[in-house]
Amino acid sequence: MGAGVQQPTEDSGRRRGRRRGRARPMAEINVTPFVDVMLVLLIIFMVAAPLLTVGVPVELPKTAAGALPSESEEPLTVTITAEGGVEIQTTAVERSALVSRLRAIAAERSSDQVYLRADGSVPYAMVMQVMGALNAGGFTNVGLVTDTGGPTFDEGGE
Repeated sequence: MGAGVQQPTEDSGRRRGRRRGRARPMAEINVTPFVDVMLVLLIIFMVAAPLLTVGVPVELPKTAAGALPSESEEPLTVTITAEGGVEIQTTAVERSALVSRLRAIAAERSSDQVYLRADGSVPYAMVMQVMGALNAGGFTNVGLVTDTGGPTFDEGGE
């Protein structure tokens, strides 16, 4: 029981030289950096999620739509309550003064992004009127806020 030793020949020396220059592919994937990044993102979202809510109670309609990307500045939120009142952030605004208030806010902001929250019982016409006021006030990038868990309309032709 002994190990066999191969004697080097002229050909085998050249072959070995060629193989040393090649890097062998790594067959393992290191998932530790991936897990670290995911944990950091989880912590960021856990801290940021409570900051995105506004204190006006409305019953949002449910949809299957995904979330919008976040921005660097605090998002502007316009809310239509179940009674038909309009609020910017948490301040109630008369409908007649809505466009002028929005223009003043648009002049101070760098982004034209605004989130529109409307109670599910509010008529569609009222929501469209407020969206028109947002457009007239200088906000062309309107995101409609809904709750998740609504119908997807792709399940078995429903």
